[in-house]
Amino acid sequence: MLLTLNVNGTDHEIDTDPETPLLWVLREKLRLTGTKFGCGIAECGACSVHVDGQLVKSCSVNVAIAVGREVKTIEGLSENSTHALQRAWVEESVPQCGYCQSGQIMAAATLLERSPNPSDSEIDAAMQGNLCRCGTYAQIRRAIHRAAEISQG
Repeated sequence: MLLTLNVNGTDHEIDTDPETPLLWVLREKLRLTGTKFGCGIAECGACSVHVDGQLVKSCSVNVAIAVGREVKTIEGLSENSTHALQRAWVEESVPQCGYCQSGQIMAAATLLERSPNPSDSEIDAAMQGNLCRCGTYAQIRRAIHRAAEISQG
């Protein structure tokens, strides 16, 4: 079936089964490989993207839910990695293996949209659905605080 998806501001016509997980359409059909496959059961958050501004674990939703909506992946956060979160991630040396980072950043972006200057407890609550095998949670929290500072000027 031919579906039209708006991903990172661009419309794409995709020939796929509407029941296909959004993750696989992003990675395999559109070659947007920043969104990662982690667990496949919506527990780790590596596949997190935004659909109409809401955080969605793309491994657990069918592509049909994205039709007529705006999908944003890590590649759409900024064209040249200048988003405040991407800059803060580098400044705070967050990545270790890096596998979870795109999902972590997309979750943090959702948080900063609704709470531009979050507390530690707000950060912890917002990020609890994203796992990091390397245990960089303290660096992630610092990077979110730094991104909030960068965004506020």
